[in-house]
Amino acid sequence: MKIRVQREDFDLNAELDVLRRERPTVGAIVAFAGVVRGSDTASSLTLEHYPGMTEREIGRHVRDANARWPLLGVTVIHRIGELRPGDNIVLVAVAAEHRRAAFEAAEFLMDYLKARAPFWKREAREGKSEWIDSRDSDEAALRRWRED
Repeated sequence: MKIRVQREDFDLNAELDVLRRERPTVGAIVAFAGVVRGSDTASSLTLEHYPGMTEREIGRHVRDANARWPLLGVTVIHRIGELRPGDNIVLVAVAAEHRRAAFEAAEFLMDYLKARAPFWKREAREGKSEWIDSRDSDEAALRRWRED
């Protein structure tokens, strides 16, 4: 399990290579790379967090995913600081023997990151900045996993 919260960009291929080499029985790696969405009016997105608390909370969800599915490796990298449209913001990569476990665990982790990970987002738009609230759709996605 690798969890990093960092300002620096990440190399998707390098991170997937590490997962691929961790265990010889890896048969599937599913990765989700989130990118800062561009818009006509937003110039940047700034993410803040509480060091230590954020990593512990993400780790709790990774342990939950490991309890639900037979996973061979998990990497979660989330960036903080000021990011521009097109920048990488998050990577969730999951290795398993079979694709179904990898797909489901990656989706589960991404849903939890969107709805529960303690990050605060501020968007710069047309000369001013404002905090972004969580979305109802993120909470709805999360409810699906509670029903399983």
